[in-house]
Order: sequence, then C-alpha cells, then structure tokens
Amino acid sequence: MANAAERFDIAITVDDLTAHGPLPQGMSWTGVAQSTLASLKRHGVPEAYGFVNAALIARHPGSGQVLARWREAGYPLGNHTYSHMNINAAPSLQAWLDDVKAGEPAVAARMQDGDWRYLRFPYLAAGEDRARREGALAWLRARGYRIAEVTLSFNDWAYSEAYGRCLASGDQAAIAAMRTRYLREVDQEIARVKALSQRVYGRMIPQVLLTHMGAFGALTLPEVLARLDAAGARYVGLAQVQSDPAYREAGGAPGQGTLIERHARAAGIPLAGLPQAASLDGIDALCRPDPAGAGPAQP
Repeated sequence: MANAAERFDIAITVDDLTAHGPLPQGMSWTGVAQSTLASLKRHGVPEAYGFVNAALIARHPGSGQVLARWREAGYPLGNHTYSHMNINAAPSLQAWLDDVKAGEPAVAARMQDGDWRYLRFPYLAAGEDRARREGALAWLRARGYRIAEVTLSFNDWAYSEAYGRCLASGDQAAIAAMRTRYLREVDQEIARVKALSQRVYGRMIPQVLLTHMGAFGALTLPEVLARLDAAGARYVGLAQVQSDPAYREAGGAPGQGTLIERHARAAGIPLAGLPQAASLDGIDALCRPDPAGAGPAQP
C-alpha cells in the first residue's frame, strides 16, 4: 500500500461513447458499459466523464442506452465532437467547429442542467496550426467550454481490433498473452508519467487518465484500477484535477499528445533519459493468419 507521501489525485475519463472498436459476438454495448461502470464503482471512482461521439449512436443501433446507463450511475457526459474529427485534418476550422456543435444535442439532452461543457480533442490533437488552434480555443471559450486534458493513457485503443479477432477465433492463449503484455505496459506508463511529471513540474501533478468505451478496455479495467490503487491513486473529479496550476500553465500548449508532453515541448524541457513510451509494435498483427502459413501472430 502506498504511504501518504506517495499518493496522487487522478480523474478517470472514458472516450468514444457509445461504442469504441468492434463489438465481439454475444456482447452488447450496454453490457460493455455496465461492466465498465461496475469496475469504476467497485474502486470508489466518484466521477468519470464519458466523452461522446454522437455519430456512434446512429451507427450502432441500441448503443444510445450506454448514455442512459452512464447517467444512471451518476457520471457526467462531455463532448468529443460528433464524428471524432481531428482538428489538424479537418477541411477547415469551421468544419471542425460545426462538428463540435453537432455533438452537443445528444450530450446536453442527457445532462440537462449538469455541467457538460467539457471538450476532449479527438486523437489528443490540440491544433498544430497556430491560427486554427487559437480560433478554436477562442470559439470554445466563448461557448463556455473547457478542454478536458489528458496526462496518462495506456493505449487500450490499440488492442481493440486485435482483441476482437482473437476472441472471434477462440484463441484464449493469445488473449491471455495480450492481457499480460498490456498490463505490463500499464505498469511502465504509470512509472513513466511519474518521472515525466517530476522532470517537467518538479512534482507529481494531479493526473487525468484516458481510457475508452470498448470491450478490451472493459475486460482489463479492473486490473488497471488495481494497479493505479497500488501506485497511490486517489480518485477525484475532473474539475478538481484541472484546478491545479499545471493545467493553467500548459493548457495553451499546441500540438498533439498529453498535457505534460505538450508543455515540455513548448517550454523546451528535455525528456532525454526518462522511461520511453510503451511500443505498439506488433499489436495489429495479433491473431491475423500468417501469409506464409506459420499461423497467427502472437503477442
């Protein structure tokens, strides 16, 4: 158990509601959500913003119930744009702003008087072009939005397709090896963010975890939260975390990536010698038939 000096605050956030990645046979998106919510509740998570891509509701009939379950659990919703549009790749700034606006009704209707004006940038793309970024931030501020930052991610999204393939082929050995690899990377990323935070801020700042509303994320979330517990996590709300001065200092940093990474680049803080991010090499090849006939790739 971590002692008091080692503890740190963290807000849990979940992206891509109502449906991230493939839905394995025999599962429902409502079931995936209920599993996710049950894990969060068991670990005493008081708040978990769910960031919504409203286009998914029509694309996956019945998945709108995910939002109902989220609200019944007492957790809030925020906007992740309508179609998960990357601000850097959008045809124009106006096209991206329109996508943000299109995502609002589904969230606002379910939040009613609740605080839903948080925007999570898709792909953590905060705007490479200065004019586009400044225009977006000015528009968002005028509309009452705050940016939901991210400091910690375990890249559960990278495993979603492979998990679906391995499950469909019944390759339980591959799934077990995949979980082992992923959880090892969770431990590596927790150690890495502690080192990054110390290098950039001289302290362990409050954290925001990004995970996704997918089958693989739901499968591994209990073990992920157990590792965070062991690392000293104390679960709090997003507003409390983002009231820390680090979020005001770095919130305007451009580019792509986590808050800490963007701030380090903008401030010219070298990150050499720190633990490297976990490699995603080989994940996409898992449970794919080998064209040479050697069988599926393994984790």
